[in-house]
Amino acid sequence: MCLLPLLGWAERIKDIGFFQGVRPNELIGYGLVVGLNGTGDKRGSWFTVQSLVNMLSQMGVSVPANQLKVKNVAAVMVTAKLPPFAKPGTKIDVLVSSIGDATSLQGGTLLLTPLKGADGKVYAVAQGPILVGGMGVKGAATQVIVNVPTVGRIPGGAIVEREVPLDLSFREEIRFNLYRADFTTAKRVKEAIEKILGKGTCKVEDGSSVLILIPASMRSDVPGLLATIENLEVITDEVAKVVVDERTGTIVIGKGVRIKPVAVAHGNISVQIKERPRVVQPQPFAPGRTVVVPETEVKVEEEVGHLQKIEGATVGELVEALNALGVTPRDLISILQAIKAAGALEGELEVI
Repeated sequence: MCLLPLLGWAERIKDIGFFQGVRPNELIGYGLVVGLNGTGDKRGSWFTVQSLVNMLSQMGVSVPANQLKVKNVAAVMVTAKLPPFAKPGTKIDVLVSSIGDATSLQGGTLLLTPLKGADGKVYAVAQGPILVGGMGVKGAATQVIVNVPTVGRIPGGAIVEREVPLDLSFREEIRFNLYRADFTTAKRVKEAIEKILGKGTCKVEDGSSVLILIPASMRSDVPGLLATIENLEVITDEVAKVVVDERTGTIVIGKGVRIKPVAVAHGNISVQIKERPRVVQPQPFAPGRTVVVPETEVKVEEEVGHLQKIEGATVGELVEALNALGVTPRDLISILQAIKAAGALEGELEVI
């Protein structure tokens, strides 16, 4: 069981949201991995064969598709994130994932692969040896696989060829978006920014967006202004919530959760069943036959549950009151659900 209070503290603006337009972009590409030790795609992966034939033909080598064996080659999808303000020549990491029936990418090399954005334009090209965190060993009758050997990474394996244009010079306004929508937090962000820009320079548009009107005197250095804003600190606000993970028995109680005075009695019932076979046979020379008769012993025990008063205005008081019951985490989950059903839990109960 884990009881972690989410206390309110000041956080930097850059840690709770982002300026609109300043974000990474997803890139994707299709490529081939060569140099595998017999762990590549099998003969039935025709898209791998076709890709290899097309690549060889571009290099002036003509090979019939029916004569190619691709056990050392694997078709892969290559993905990457293009960070904001990435310039041509910048190196970024790429993730390589098999899409055929290859068993491992260990020891392979990714051939030159164009990476495209959502607009279909090439923004980077990837190539290089693949680092795989898993491994697979196969014998005649069994195999051992550790982690996932069909997925690997190439640190700095892609070179940016095109940048995403984002001009911040002489902008009149910019929008700040919260990662988690909350009207109280948005208002506090507005108030913090107005302390350095002046009253009336910010507007809370909704629970997740704050519109910043940039004064004319600061429009020549918008990046410098944003650097100042993103380091301002605000106290964030959260919804009172209890998160329960029934699979692991984990309970997380958030800031602001309270329990109205309520009495709880909790007791477990345990049932024990014992089966013992007993052989019954007739007396000598008596008619009848030997049979096995089961003997069943059922024992039911119910723990005595005493009424325990539970209430808490703070997370600390709430934890002490719940621990006083002396129950297991899974029993505590049932108690919290019953308290919520009784209307005594002031907060949202979320089961994941």
